[in-house]
Amino acid sequence: MSRVLLAPLDPVHDIGLKMIARGLEEAGHETVLLPPDLTPEEIVSQALVKEAQTLLISRTLGYGVAELLARFIDLADAAGLREKARIGIGGMAVRRELAAELGFDAGFGPGTTVEEVACFVERREYVPDPTRTHKEKADMTAGYDYGYRHPGIAAKLAGISALIMDWVKDKTSPGVERARLRDELWDVKRWRSREGNGALFDHYPALCGDVPRKFYESGELHPKTRRFTKDEVTGLENYLAEAKARMSVLKLQHTRRRPLVFNQYGTGCPFMDIGHILASEAWGADGVVHFDPSWGARTEGFLDGFLTHQEDGTVITAANLNRIGAGLEKSTLWQVRAHRGLNTPETVVLAAKLGADLTKINICYGSLGAGTDPERLTVDGYHAILYAKKYNLPFDVVTNEELAGVPAHKAFAGMLIVADLAVRLGARPILQPLFAYSPEVMIHGLMEDNYIDFNAAKVQALRGIVNAPIWPGAPIGFLTHTEDRVQSAMATALHACLAAALEVDAISIASTDEAYSGGPISAPAKVDTLRAVQECFRFLGQAAITPTAKADDYAAAITDGIERVLDEVLRTGDFVAALHAGVLGSREEGAYPGRAGKDTVRTAK
Repeated sequence: MSRVLLAPLDPVHDIGLKMIARGLEEAGHETVLLPPDLTPEEIVSQALVKEAQTLLISRTLGYGVAELLARFIDLADAAGLREKARIGIGGMAVRRELAAELGFDAGFGPGTTVEEVACFVERREYVPDPTRTHKEKADMTAGYDYGYRHPGIAAKLAGISALIMDWVKDKTSPGVERARLRDELWDVKRWRSREGNGALFDHYPALCGDVPRKFYESGELHPKTRRFTKDEVTGLENYLAEAKARMSVLKLQHTRRRPLVFNQYGTGCPFMDIGHILASEAWGADGVVHFDPSWGARTEGFLDGFLTHQEDGTVITAANLNRIGAGLEKSTLWQVRAHRGLNTPETVVLAAKLGADLTKINICYGSLGAGTDPERLTVDGYHAILYAKKYNLPFDVVTNEELAGVPAHKAFAGMLIVADLAVRLGARPILQPLFAYSPEVMIHGLMEDNYIDFNAAKVQALRGIVNAPIWPGAPIGFLTHTEDRVQSAMATALHACLAAALEVDAISIASTDEAYSGGPISAPAKVDTLRAVQECFRFLGQAAITPTAKADDYAAAITDGIERVLDEVLRTGDFVAALHAGVLGSREEGAYPGRAGKDTVRTAK
């Protein structure tokens, strides 16, 4: 036990020192806390009189702080105190470098723990216990049995799943065939050891579109896409090693375990992506989502190599995913989305073999809001689900409310159809409703009073139908944001608070400049949003947000609407025909059957 004198070198502020004093007392030390507004001479005198072995000084921000602290050290030297006691300084303005420069034995800045101060007092080395060692990957699907709570909807979904399975049983596509080759012939261990996978690429180019085929035949890359140079690769490896050596991660959640928080990346450049991911991890993100360029979804086949792309969206190649995946913290969940294009089943296989934890599959959104032919994506989506099951890869099923304006009940009907099909095939789907001021809301005035009721109603409706994980996103607060970064961070944080209160499993968030950026999304904008979400979780804690009775009305209307849509699909007797007919989203609602991959489905041999 040692005697510690704690003195605020400040007219009023001593809260931090009181907390440190309490912690040191609990650790068995004798503490003496001096009142604020003592002069430096009085503090030094008290330290000598009380024979303190350690003197802890605190000082808040203010003009001339460095000069004041330097004079204090000079005074302590002149009085002989430095020979008898070690002196530490703490406060908002303090950094270790500043403290050492001024002559203090230690400096304690914002975020200092009692353990760190106790180590200084006890003259033992402080070895940080990195937060990342206590952060583990979570399985969002754990504890869910996918049992139905609404028998009527369950029966209708069973009928539609049977229609789909019967329709796809003898059909294939170039995407399905490429996925089969990737599944059977591409050995990731051989590839990583540079032993090659010639058998795959003997057959692969013939199943590709013009861009990948030209790449394999002549080495021609997609415009605005190039290979990284050797020096760039070396620079990336050095940067990653240096960053990892000094990085620990935060935990965004305060006293709740849920929701997990996902942040999207996809700058076009894997080097920048890794930097953004490190920033996201360091500031508490639990997972990251790979965003690929829109042309990639409309192109048959993947390129190869470590490539950078000049526009938004990072090209999916084995080398790009491998580099990004290798840079992730062990606790970070990694989603490589596969839901909207001609490479859907192959993306699942590639992502799974390279270590992804999650993917994204949705037949309805991809067919009606992302440009892929409904017939093609129904076949490809079915096989993607089978691969997700084979590789134990959970996936979210996003809705098409995001940009199209499809009403929630239609979007949810499509989401539940895909989820039901997945469960029947043995996979683990995650429901992903939009959680924002969506087009439907704008048109019909559903959030004139608040942003709580309709979003809460979506969760209530889904929970009343099936026991499944829920992951609002794409992202939360979408279209609620403005060009003002403060407003955008706050809008995201408030939606995060509601998500926490509703105890959903995860949320996806956007950087504050994501919707309005005129250029690359910035790392500071990611930090803005993450910090805002963390503060909102801290603010809410275990408290509640109570929707009004209107939420119950909305939830009932959504549930009734889902039943009507499912009935209409069954009356149509053909899921693909129902997509074309607008049953799950019409042209008037902004849903348009896609054309990419049209006429590419054929009978399997």
